Amino acid sequence: MNQLAPAAVFAAVFIALYVAHSVGDHWVQSSCQAAAKGQPGWPGRLACGRHVLGLTITKGLVLAPVVLLLHLPVTALGLTLGLGIDALSHYWADRRTPLKRLADRCGKAEFYSLGTPAHPGHPVTAKGEYAPTLGTGAYALDQSWHILWMFVAALLIATV
Repeated sequence: MNQLAPAAVFAAVFIALYVAHSVGDHWVQSSCQAAAKGQPGWPGRLACGRHVLGLTITKGLVLAPVVLLLHLPVTALGLTLGLGIDALSHYWADRRTPLKRLADRCGKAEFYSLGTPAHPGHPVTAKGEYAPTLGTGAYALDQSWHILWMFVAALLIATV
């Protein structure tokens, strides 16, 4: 069998991680984990840890058939490093305060609050009351952070 180019391995791994991320972050994560993972102290840390564990298992379960069926030349070290950095970066961002601080330092505080009552241009109902939305700046920054680290994880998995 021909050796796959690292670029092809990277592409297949990134696609698998991206699909698994979407499933793990939205379908596997429980409502309790989503609500508690940003809370201070051990309740928040544990909720976030359970979420990241479920997410990482989901990524492993989606990645395994891709690696096996496509005969991707990946190593245990590459998988460990890639999934490890992905999990750590996901935990860091999902504790919420660190990502908010980063957004503030990067001049993204207003965008972070977009779609929430804290934003001056928040969505309103016909009666002028706050209209909740999933389309928040915090969510967009959170997801783009995760995609960046999935990119790094896929590079590690494909090249180490």
